[in-house]
Amino acid sequence: MKPLIPLFLMLCSSLAWAEKPILCRGNYHTEAEAVAQLKRMASTHSSLKEWKKRAESVRRQILVGSKLSPLPKRTPLNAIINNMRSFEGYTVENAAFEASPGFYVYGNLYRPLNRKGKSPGILCPHGHARGPAGGRLRPDQQNRCATLARMGAVVFSYDMVGFGDSEHLGWNHKHPQALTLQTWSSIRAVDFLESLSGVDKARIGVTGCSGGGTQTFLLAGLDDRVAVSVPVVMVSAHFFGGCPCESGMPIHKTSSLETNNAEIAALAAPRPLKLISVGGDWTKNTPKVEYPYAQSIYKYFGALDKVENTHFPREKHGYEYVKRQAMYPFMVKHLDLDSKGVLDPKTGKYDETQNTIEEVETMRTFDSLADMPKHALKPGSTISFE
Repeated sequence: MKPLIPLFLMLCSSLAWAEKPILCRGNYHTEAEAVAQLKRMASTHSSLKEWKKRAESVRRQILVGSKLSPLPKRTPLNAIINNMRSFEGYTVENAAFEASPGFYVYGNLYRPLNRKGKSPGILCPHGHARGPAGGRLRPDQQNRCATLARMGAVVFSYDMVGFGDSEHLGWNHKHPQALTLQTWSSIRAVDFLESLSGVDKARIGVTGCSGGGTQTFLLAGLDDRVAVSVPVVMVSAHFFGGCPCESGMPIHKTSSLETNNAEIAALAAPRPLKLISVGGDWTKNTPKVEYPYAQSIYKYFGALDKVENTHFPREKHGYEYVKRQAMYPFMVKHLDLDSKGVLDPKTGKYDETQNTIEEVETMRTFDSLADMPKHALKPGSTISFE
């Protein structure tokens, strides 16, 4: 019978590829259905061993669904870092690297001034906010990155496909590989941080809101090099993301396995995870639905002290000042940042007034396609990971 086994596996593989993709988009089901789904998921495990088996299946489904299985070859980053500006306690540089040959990830690199020893590295993906200063160029994102750098972190703030410099150079966010490219870009962004001589590879964090929150929990779930994650206003059991870059590929459901973003966020266990939620969007139920589910997973590891939720019932969607104030102490605690000179002991607030908000033109990595390396892919190109 042994000779039949390869044929059986080939048949199973063919059937899997032939299966029509099941896409869980936006409000795919109701809040009540989400609660019922979490109960079904919880029934698949009752021990740490069973959860680890489940977690591996979920990870595999995400990678297969996003067409990142097997993981692409890690080709040279060929990083370009230039135009350093010095400010109060930190510097900013324009930076880009190749996630795959000819496909660039654009961003800004924030580094602390006058710090000794290795620094933690923090990735800051952004959400879908548009405008002349949208995405990573927004003042709220600049404030987040600058404050973390002033406390000793090396921070990389980077574009989604079709935002910021990516949009400026001709890429469209409706690119059919958006989810694939952004997930792979985040994994390569960890490689980029690790390639910097001053970064402590054991202290890598990531935080983003909205679409950046999706990138945050996907990266933390797939890449165990992420030591700390803070997804903001995005972890919901009933909402799967409203953009193809979040829910346009079959990562949440197949004929053999169902999952949702609450479970995907819990893949970070037992590493520190903080959920920041609000009453004004799809994270309104986090304190009574998504957070308890995450706690149930962390309990398997004896790590309940590593998972937190801060909920703002009167706030709306975004990563405004009050939410950053909830994120900072978590990063300080778990990445061993130095809050001296930034945290006001009297008010308990982290000072952002010393940050400099830069103009868009200053933050550009390339002014035009003519300034890019000759081998750079043309905007809209299909990226091959063979």
